[in-house]
Amino acid sequence: MDGQAAISEADERALLDSIDRWLERKVAPVAARYEQADEYPHELVQDLCEMGLYGALIEPEYGGLGLSGTTYSRIVARISEEWMSLTGFFNSHLMMATIVQKFGTQKQKEHWLPRFATGELRGGLGLTEPGAGTDLQGIRTVARRDGDRYVVNGSKLWITNVVEGDVLALLVKTDPDAQPRHRGMTMLITPTRDPQTRADLPGIERGRKLPKLGYRGIDTGEIGFADYACDAELSLVGGEEGKGFVMATGGLEIGRVNVAARGVGIARRALKEAVAYAQVRTTMGKPIAEHQAIQLKLGEMAAKTRAAELLVEDAARAYDAGGRIDMEAGMAKWFATETAFEVATEAMRIFGANGYSKEYPIERLYRDAPLLMIGEGTNEMQRIIIARRLLARNPV
Repeated sequence: MDGQAAISEADERALLDSIDRWLERKVAPVAARYEQADEYPHELVQDLCEMGLYGALIEPEYGGLGLSGTTYSRIVARISEEWMSLTGFFNSHLMMATIVQKFGTQKQKEHWLPRFATGELRGGLGLTEPGAGTDLQGIRTVARRDGDRYVVNGSKLWITNVVEGDVLALLVKTDPDAQPRHRGMTMLITPTRDPQTRADLPGIERGRKLPKLGYRGIDTGEIGFADYACDAELSLVGGEEGKGFVMATGGLEIGRVNVAARGVGIARRALKEAVAYAQVRTTMGKPIAEHQAIQLKLGEMAAKTRAAELLVEDAARAYDAGGRIDMEAGMAKWFATETAFEVATEAMRIFGANGYSKEYPIERLYRDAPLLMIGEGTNEMQRIIIARRLLARNPV
């Protein structure tokens, strides 16, 4: 995947045009209903599978589209303009797939990736726990080797695709006493359902779907493991213990590019709605767009949105070139998500009372945006990562 060539401009344009038509025809008429009901959009998820987006970053030899990070980020931004939640279904899934693709054994790639690419098996990344979020080294879920199996005990929280999904890339401790702590962390690919019956496998304790301010419709939830057993050869990513922390952070890089692209989508849509509304809403005998106070807002919103677009493109190109991109991804993630929140907030102020109404999309954008500043590593942590990498790249 690293260093792969981008598709042609014509092919990318055709792909984005087909997604635009789908968004207009099938998503726009129902997004508000699904979002307000916090209902899982089964039909739209099936469409995502059929369009190949569950295999967007998976190499063609395993049935995926093999898209570049640049094309992928543009897709995410487009979809987020209409309904951000849809991007979470395949992004969390692709972070799991990326871990297998980058670090898995050949047998693991051949077993998992074709099923991931079609969406036959859908899942996500099982990192966060009740007492461990940004500090991944604080996880307490443990896995013990028992012959040709691993036995897992523990719980995970705030996991995407965990209620409706089939499998997780699960970060566990195989050596809880290791120092430094990351040396005791291991990544397992853990099926949670029987693929034929879709019944939960023994040892799986599937929890509730979490009620959220925004990012609704998608199944963010909790899951427990009680003497859950999985096949070691297929599950132990790369066939080696103690490498899980590196794998998790590797998966998070494309996740941060995705979250940054979501921020671009939200900012674009909020700006578009605000520009249009400001030209038809009148006060004091003229459109509010003619008032200097509104122009000041629109000018700043437009400049920051464009800057966010460019930072995301920069991070996506760095991802495509291969190598470590935590600085570029951190910059894009921090700036684009802060911009999304600022632009959505300013759009609401431009809309006035109508921005607070569910009859307009502004209130949904305003509720969705804050998650982006928290998810895939808080923005506070992103600034620390940026500074550390900046110093490492520029030693005196």
